[in-house]
Amino acid sequence: MPDVSFFRTPPQSLCLLRLSALGDVTHVVPLVRTLQTHWPQTRLSWIVGRLEHRLVGDIPGVEFLVFDKSAGWRGFRSLRAGLAGRRFDALLHLQVALRANLVSALVRAPLRIGYDRARSRDLHGLFVNRRIAARHGEHVLDAMASFLEPLGLRQIEVRWDLPIPDEAREFAARHLPGDAPTLLVSPCSSHRLRNWRPDRYAAVIDHVARRGWRVLLCGGPSAQERAFGDAIVEKAKSTPIDLIGKDTLKRLLALLERATLVLAPDSGPMHMANAVGTPVLGLHAASNPARSGPYSDRRWCVDRYDAAARRFRGKPASALPWGTKLEYEGVMDLIEVADVIERFEAFAREVA
Repeated sequence: MPDVSFFRTPPQSLCLLRLSALGDVTHVVPLVRTLQTHWPQTRLSWIVGRLEHRLVGDIPGVEFLVFDKSAGWRGFRSLRAGLAGRRFDALLHLQVALRANLVSALVRAPLRIGYDRARSRDLHGLFVNRRIAARHGEHVLDAMASFLEPLGLRQIEVRWDLPIPDEAREFAARHLPGDAPTLLVSPCSSHRLRNWRPDRYAAVIDHVARRGWRVLLCGGPSAQERAFGDAIVEKAKSTPIDLIGKDTLKRLLALLERATLVLAPDSGPMHMANAVGTPVLGLHAASNPARSGPYSDRRWCVDRYDAAARRFRGKPASALPWGTKLEYEGVMDLIEVADVIERFEAFAREVA
């Protein structure tokens, strides 16, 4: 196993590997900021997915190597060509999926830092030669920050500063003019079983609208998200601003930045909102908010993870392995409309 004592002086180059997903990619950004603060002369290269590149690809001082998983083996060949003849002082292998493990084999580095055994899977251990410390009960962002420790660094400050172009902020200002209190609803997760019911979203939207708040509905361009949004709009008595499929990731960042509160399940937009400093009313039953909820402030989240563990696994959440996902049909029905309205009202009192 390589000795990291040569990092008593800053390394010349580091390669970070985190392909997906949007939320997890936002969790890598504070790690990047820490590296840039402590080792400003070190060249940083980040292997990232094509979609995720649209979110983080304009971070100054970072070279991005885009891997297109939809291209199949062509994506591997393209990345291999981009890495040909290159060698890094260390690889931070921040993803344990099989595809990411195979991608890591294309990176030449004497020091290859990966996850501890408990958090490894898909043969991850074959592609690393040093592991981060084994810890239980960490948030995903803190787990990623621990990749700095074998380098002799620690993440003290959590900072994102994601670039938002002027065009994106102008788009957001056109659709959310002024400073009226605004609830931004991003209803869909890429994991279907983390999604709440459209009629329940509609009931919350109507309550918020009666309270005099502006409501904005956002989502991606897929047919599935459009259909989900249509179901919400159909069931709602009020009329939210509907921008589903009409923004970009950067425009979404700007909209999230202007919102007063964001309502979302465990999803990329939840973590994007947190990254721009907007509070999140997160909906958690299928996943543990202590591990994957909004990092900075989980006071406004609805947490039914323990109830889900008891219902679907017959034991409390504390008896499950850390990080267990409870993606069962009907698990999100454990969250009632009244639960979400109670958290909204608590937030509204706080900011009044």
